[in-house]
Amino acid sequence: MTDFIAATDKNLLQKNGLHHFEALWALKLPQIDEPNIERGGWSNVCYLTIGNKGYYLKRQTNHLTRSLKAPFGKPTFAREFRNIQRYQRLGIPAVTAAFFGMRTQGHDKQAILLTHALVGWQDLQSYLLNWQQLPTEEQQAIIKASGRLLKQLHDKKILHGCFYPKHIFLKPHEDWFEICLIDLEKTRKLLFGKKDRLKDLDTLTRRTKNYWAEPEYRSLLSHYLDRASQSIEVDHWLKLLILRNKNKENRA
Repeated sequence: MTDFIAATDKNLLQKNGLHHFEALWALKLPQIDEPNIERGGWSNVCYLTIGNKGYYLKRQTNHLTRSLKAPFGKPTFAREFRNIQRYQRLGIPAVTAAFFGMRTQGHDKQAILLTHALVGWQDLQSYLLNWQQLPTEEQQAIIKASGRLLKQLHDKKILHGCFYPKHIFLKPHEDWFEICLIDLEKTRKLLFGKKDRLKDLDTLTRRTKNYWAEPEYRSLLSHYLDRASQSIEVDHWLKLLILRNKNKENRA
């Protein structure tokens, strides 16, 4: 497979000798987190500055996902890169890629994914930690952006599959928030209608319940469903989410 290099980054990467797999693989950089050692291999993330641009350099060895098309395994970054491209084609705001490549070294399957850093953005989890200190208008703008993003995603028949606050990034403007998604590895087609839609909604509501209450969820559903917050449709979806949450708590 030929390495992918984004047209917007090609000259910068070439100028710094980082336009091929071996050069990016050889970089010695501090890791942001502990390596992920699931799936029988490892995967790590480093921050990289090239010129005046910031990137996340993600490298992995034998960190594989298996399917009918790839029974012996394929790097998980391949699926994430494919989903990044899918989001771009569909016009869904998400992280973008500067470089992607794979290679086999002996028995090892290696992959690199270089993505653009979201400079000036902050994840929803960070906003939640200071939620009570935020002005009401800012709170409502964040909820609106989140609901509209999820609506856009599901209208395109896409399930994110990991709709956590830490994967939702926001950039403030004067009276609104720009929003986008990261961590697209578990994205797939929305196959099961309301069941799949509830999955993404439930993931978000269960991880915001220490900060949001019924009014916030009614507002979220109002923007997601494009219905009034006190409408029958919002009542119905809110009851479904409450029931789903209780069932999960009872199984825990």
